[in-house]
Amino acid sequence: MGLRFGVGSRSCPYYRDVMKKKNEQSSLRNDVGSCRDCLTRIPYATFIATVLCFIGIGVFCGTVYRGATLANLILLDVFHVQVEWIGIMRLLLIILGGIMACLALIMLVVGCLATGSTRHTVYRAWKARVGGRLSCAIFLGMSYILFYVWVGILVCLTMVTLIFTLFWGLCVDNQRRHDRPCISFVQFDWLFPNGTTVDDLQVCGPEELKLFCKDYVEVAEVSFILSTVASFVVALALVHYLMCLASNYAYIRDQEKISDLQEMQYLHESIMK
Repeated sequence: MGLRFGVGSRSCPYYRDVMKKKNEQSSLRNDVGSCRDCLTRIPYATFIATVLCFIGIGVFCGTVYRGATLANLILLDVFHVQVEWIGIMRLLLIILGGIMACLALIMLVVGCLATGSTRHTVYRAWKARVGGRLSCAIFLGMSYILFYVWVGILVCLTMVTLIFTLFWGLCVDNQRRHDRPCISFVQFDWLFPNGTTVDDLQVCGPEELKLFCKDYVEVAEVSFILSTVASFVVALALVHYLMCLASNYAYIRDQEKISDLQEMQYLHESIMK
């Protein structure tokens, strides 16, 4: 007896091709849906703030360490003055940069937990919502304080950059005018510690001028300019964090209202049934 292959038969080649195409389309739709779901879970604003913060922190730590080291060498080798607090400030700024980087990672995690469908999953319970709002409030206050700290660092670095730019201007003026064998810093004696002699405030001789201008001041000026820009970038990142944390706090608070409305709706439907 011969077998008949109808159009609707599962053993028909046409049927197998149609089902294969349908499975491929269904798999493609599932992949697109999962990709879209992953994209909605990314806190883009917090991610941008984290990238800015890491770039600023990286440049800041490297340039501040280099600039502070050169400033200390200038005082030791050129002006014969030893200042211990420069090394302490350099260490404190590096530690502050490390703490800031750790906080940036934690705030990125907080932003991920309060974004998209992750927020609906994590902050479903009452205790979780309270903990989420409390964490957002704590990091909001820390970001507010750190913003003013970095603004203060920005102001200080701007002043230091202006001083080294002035020093470099004196070096350029000395190179143009060959009748001046020395650079005098007597008028800037208020920048130096008490007890600095007048002879130490004179930079004389080609070797000492090259050591001061080319080896130290020129490199230190560029380092402090970059550190000033980096501190501005970190302060800008903290402004982004402030906006993101305030928004996440509001989202978590609204999530509590949405959960209450859903519970009331379920209760109403159960009563009506």
